[in-house]
Amino acid sequence: MNSKELLKDLISFNTINDQDNQKMIDYIEKYLKKIGFKTEYKTKCLVMSNKDDCELGFLGHTDTVSYSQNWKTSPFELTEINGNLYGLGTSDMKGSIAAFLSTVSKIDWNKMKKGIKVYFTYDEEIGFSGVNELVKQETIFPNYMIIGEPTCNKIINASKGLLEIKITFEGIASHSSTPEEGVNAIEKSITFIQKLQKYYKILQKEILDSRKITMNVGVIKGGTTMNIVPDKCEVFIDFRTITKIQNKKIINKISQLLDFGDSFEIINNIEPFSNNDEKIIMSDFITEASLINAYKKYILGVGPVNAHKKDEFISIESLKKLEEQYYSLIEEKCK
Repeated sequence: MNSKELLKDLISFNTINDQDNQKMIDYIEKYLKKIGFKTEYKTKCLVMSNKDDCELGFLGHTDTVSYSQNWKTSPFELTEINGNLYGLGTSDMKGSIAAFLSTVSKIDWNKMKKGIKVYFTYDEEIGFSGVNELVKQETIFPNYMIIGEPTCNKIINASKGLLEIKITFEGIASHSSTPEEGVNAIEKSITFIQKLQKYYKILQKEILDSRKITMNVGVIKGGTTMNIVPDKCEVFIDFRTITKIQNKKIINKISQLLDFGDSFEIINNIEPFSNNDEKIIMSDFITEASLINAYKKYILGVGPVNAHKKDEFISIESLKKLEEQYYSLIEEKCK
């Protein structure tokens, strides 16, 4: 089957929040078995290979985000308009999966010394449950891994890290007419954020290949009503780091800045990665590449990159080019 036919089938599965995950996993397994792959592990994840010795691997997630209203096409029907293919997940990341499945069917594996191992996961869009399941199973990944996130055919070999922290500030409630009798937790959070922003400006001076760290105060929750001094406030902060040491430095700094009685919880602590001995081409977004252990990891997928957007689409030109790119990588690593 060609990649467009495969993509049509993959789009028909409603995998929002993994709804039709099992149907899509079964479909992929059946397809790959027909061309000589054997199943090694199957739950909501799927791991398959076509030889005992695999130097190269491919990883793709089956789930998609939900879609907004008023799409001009049906999200679950692949629609071609002016050289573009519309449908939920075309970009992120069923287009890349379709290109890969089509490509491996065109390879004469009898001429290849080494095989390829494939990994299909779930819950990438929310909690990385699928890839974390594989990691907990002590899955051994090949030396070279392709992650099929949309990149508009650009090979990315590095990714920023992710540090997400929830900070809880404790105060003392009192009536708003006598605020001196209480301790305002929201005001404590504001003072803390101001101190952290000063530290953030220092971190921004650390530049790697024109990339800088970013910080976002995403959520502040505090108070119940205007006439009560709030006794609790929660702040959620997101950092996208460029060096591994930055994650540790930020955690230490937050610990130092907090007053006695206040606390913090690390929601996610994912270090940045980059391939050794290569010019760094870094993504700002986090992918499953950051969570797996392999000698070299390449993020490579279709385009344009318009994941999570209304009327999600990719171009047929990009899909065809991606097949050629996957074919070249397979020939290079498996011959």
